[in-house]
Amino acid sequence: MNVGVCYAEVDRQLWMRLEVPDNSTVEEAITLSGVLTLYPEINLDAQKVGIFGKLATLSTPVKDGDRVEIYRPITADPQQVQRRRR
Repeated sequence: MNVGVCYAEVDRQLWMRLEVPDNSTVEEAITLSGVLTLYPEINLDAQKVGIFGKLATLSTPVKDGDRVEIYRPITADPQQVQRRRR
């Protein structure tokens, strides 16, 4: 089955499509993608993951065509950023 895995840093984004075995989980898709080797700072124990913008667990099964996302921690309070723009 074909899924996408994406991860974004502040200045660049990674999006890749790959074939994973049927009944794969989010964690298996991430591992098979090689993104953990490319970005060793990713910590799946601490960072959230999702499918198409909805939070998921590492054990969530993926379906054909899903986009698995690895989210970075929020580094700025959105309300503070909005105040600075005014």
